[in-house]
Formats: sequence, C-alpha cells, structure tokens
Amino acid sequence: MKVDIFNFDLPEDRIANEPANPRDSAKLLHIKSETNENKTIKDLPDLLKKGDILVFNNTKVIPARIYGKRGDANIEATLLKQLDLSTWKCLIKNARRLKINDEVIFSNDFKATVLQKDEDGPVTLKFNVSGSDLFAQLHLNGIMPLPPYIKRKKGGKESDKANYQTIFAKHEGAVAAPTAGLHFTEELLQKFNDMGIQQEFLTLHVGGGTFLPVKVDDTENHKMHAEFGIITQDVANRLNEAKKQGRRIIPVGTTALRLLESATDENGILHPFEQETSIFITPGYRFRFADVLFTNFHLPQSTLFMLVCAFAGIERMKNAYTHAIENKYRFFSYGDACLIEKNDG
Repeated sequence: MKVDIFNFDLPEDRIANEPANPRDSAKLLHIKSETNENKTIKDLPDLLKKGDILVFNNTKVIPARIYGKRGDANIEATLLKQLDLSTWKCLIKNARRLKINDEVIFSNDFKATVLQKDEDGPVTLKFNVSGSDLFAQLHLNGIMPLPPYIKRKKGGKESDKANYQTIFAKHEGAVAAPTAGLHFTEELLQKFNDMGIQQEFLTLHVGGGTFLPVKVDDTENHKMHAEFGIITQDVANRLNEAKKQGRRIIPVGTTALRLLESATDENGILHPFEQETSIFITPGYRFRFADVLFTNFHLPQSTLFMLVCAFAGIERMKNAYTHAIENKYRFFSYGDACLIEKNDG
C-alpha cells in the first residue's frame, strides 16, 4: 500500500507544545460510523457503559535525553532501544563526530563507549553503569525525551517531568510516553470505578522508533521497530473472560492496542506475553481483540495513522482529521484525543 495515501495537510499551529491543564479538559472527538461528535475528556464516562474495560499502558518514561562531550564536540543522545542492561541504541546529534570506541562523557561518573554506528542513523552506546544504576544516572543527568515537534530549549522544561508521564506510570523503560494515557486524572479513574467500568494494565515500553518517519514509498517495505511488552496471566484471564461475556475491550492508546493484538491468537484468545513485538498494522488487518480505541491525533504518513485507518477506515479517519483541524483540535503528544468506534466492515 502506498505510503502517500496516508498523507494530509496539518497547519503547524495545530501542533500542541503544551498539554491541556487540567488533563481532562482536552477536547475529545467521538468518531462513529457516520458522524463526528465534539466532546471533552470529561465527557468520556458518558460515552462508555457499565461492563466496558479500559486497558492502560503503565510503562514509565525515563529521562532518556542526555548531553555530553566527546573531546570538544557537544553530543546530544536520546536513548531509543535497550539491548542489554548497559547498552542502548541511541539517536545522536553530531553523530558524524563519533567513531567506534570513542568515549562520550556525560558527567564525571557517567560515560559511554561507542560500539557501533548503523547506516540508518542509530548509534550503539555501552554505558559504564547498568540496570538501576544507569536509570539513576539518567534521572541525575537526563531530561524527558519529548518528540522533536514539541519546541523546547536545550535542557527542557521542569514541568515536562510531570506532564509527560501518566498518573499510573509504574514500570520504568519507555523513552516515549503512551500519550493517550496523559489525559486521565484520579477523579476520572474513580468515576469509571463508580460506573462499573473495569480498568486493566499491561506494559509496553514505548521506543523512540515511534517518532521515526516512514522512509519507504510502500508499506510492504517498512521495517517496524520492536518494543518489549508484558501481559500477565491474570490480566489475560480477566480480559478473556470479559470478551466471552461480550463486554467491550477499549485500549487506551495505540501502544496498548498493539500489545493486545500481538498477544491474541487467530481464535481471539489473549495469551500471557513477555517479549518484543514489532507488529505493523495497516488497512486490511483483522482486529482480534480490541473493540473501541481511545487515542491521540497522529502524524501524517506515520505508522500510527496507518493503524487508526486500519481500525476505522481510511476515508473515515481522513474526514475525522479534517473535522478536527477545522474545529481547532490540538494534535500529537500533548494534543487532544479521539474515541474511535471500530469499522467492522
């Protein structure tokens, strides 16, 4: 399928540089089969019903952008993908100045050695600390790895440490936020509890590849980045039982949806999962587990926009995005959200 099918014009002033405050004051577009309805996140309980299950991603973003020196050269590194306890693939500004075996110094006791430079851009760094000690150094020296379309001065903003993290973030390892989850507040979660709307949690450590552009002309030739995910046996059991009862499964975000679909077999049974997934969902895919999707608005020609087009239909999503642009919805990580009913046709 040609990638340019998934293109659309987005005015730059529709890209959100700051989140809605409070979180649940953001706009919400309810995308149904025939209509698009303007709502807010606070209206979400009215759009759900007793018995629905919201599935959240409880990964926690680490301060994965760090600044260092190789000799006199300034180096900016953003961790992309963990290879082992001390080794990460990274996006590097000024990567041309780095050679194999070069040492990059981030602080007196936080350094890394260049192990490899890939043709497609990433550089593999081996740090002098590992595991929880590496994460501790990132918290001392790093900033939140906001995507490049959010404008920030070097060093970031203090408020992003809280704003770019969901309130249920638990397991460290993501280098990008599961941004649909940023809209939820404690009050909203309590309202769901009161209504009998169940909440379940899985973990997908979102990788930096989520921001990498699709560089090919045809989706058949795109190599999807891999991310590590976990669904426990208990969660799988509860969700399978709910599915049997005909209750709606509503992943919050494309990360939760991709992990659910990765762990579901051809018969629609969800299995425990603890491995990497590189699932790439495009139109024509038959969804096995998700019934409704809550997600943000995504970049043109991105794998995430392809996914929502697979879920709801290309023309339906393009019409919805046109409606959102005309009605001044805010796009991308700090932007507004939509609730999408699946196109079962």
